[in-house]
Amino acid sequence: MRNWIGCVLVVGLSVGCRPSAPVEEDPETLLRLDREWATTVKDLDKFMAYYAPDASLYLPGMPIATGTGAIRDALTKFSSTPGFTFEFVPAKADVSGDVGYTTGTYRATIGGAMEQGKYIEVWKKQSDGQWKVKEDILNADGGAAPAAHVMVAPASITWGDPPPSLPPGSRMAVIAGDPSKAEPFVIRAQVPAGYKIAPHWHPGTENLTVLSGTVALGMGETWDEAQMQPLAVGGYASLPAGMRHFFLSRTAATFQVHGMGPFVINYVNAADDPSKQQP
Repeated sequence: MRNWIGCVLVVGLSVGCRPSAPVEEDPETLLRLDREWATTVKDLDKFMAYYAPDASLYLPGMPIATGTGAIRDALTKFSSTPGFTFEFVPAKADVSGDVGYTTGTYRATIGGAMEQGKYIEVWKKQSDGQWKVKEDILNADGGAAPAAHVMVAPASITWGDPPPSLPPGSRMAVIAGDPSKAEPFVIRAQVPAGYKIAPHWHPGTENLTVLSGTVALGMGETWDEAQMQPLAVGGYASLPAGMRHFFLSRTAATFQVHGMGPFVINYVNAADDPSKQQP
């Protein structure tokens, strides 16, 4: 009996004296942190708090931004673009010691153009025990497969009233695509002489081609007919996202607009928005 008890004590002491193996973090910890991070995309200060001081951000087609100052500058530039949105969805995580990673998908809208892709974030546990993102890498998906070709005969074009955000008196037709969605679109408008659109801007680039008549465009936040430039048949204008401009039809005219949707009209002065005016 004494020998048996002695063996138990010896075995117990020998096991208790062995150095314990390092405890691995559960990958679910990083997945939870990444999900929490995804809820902060509209608050830059909270979003930046997840980066390590020496972190690097790899945006598609852009130079690497290293350090929280450079990352903040890059994100500020993108988030200030009219119509900017960003969201990401974590999908997977793994951990090995003090380093781990998370992966998922993201979707962004920049200047009216939608981008989708995948991301991988490398996390590193800091000296205070907190996990921070060390490398943030985004990889945009390739372009969508070519859509079916579109051919529209003039007789098949269906004309209708303009949207509420445009002054009454014009007629509009959708030639291709859906201008309310994040996809390429082509629309046409017929306007009478003297038709005006007050200073406004769009979240995406507006490409305008005059098909008949003469129109005029002015740039800036204040209507100034004296500085407007005429655009006759065959004339073309490209108005970048966010550019403030205004429109006047010198004669009855037909013009075509194409770009990447959604096609939205934002007035510099809300009082100029026909959809907000009392009947």
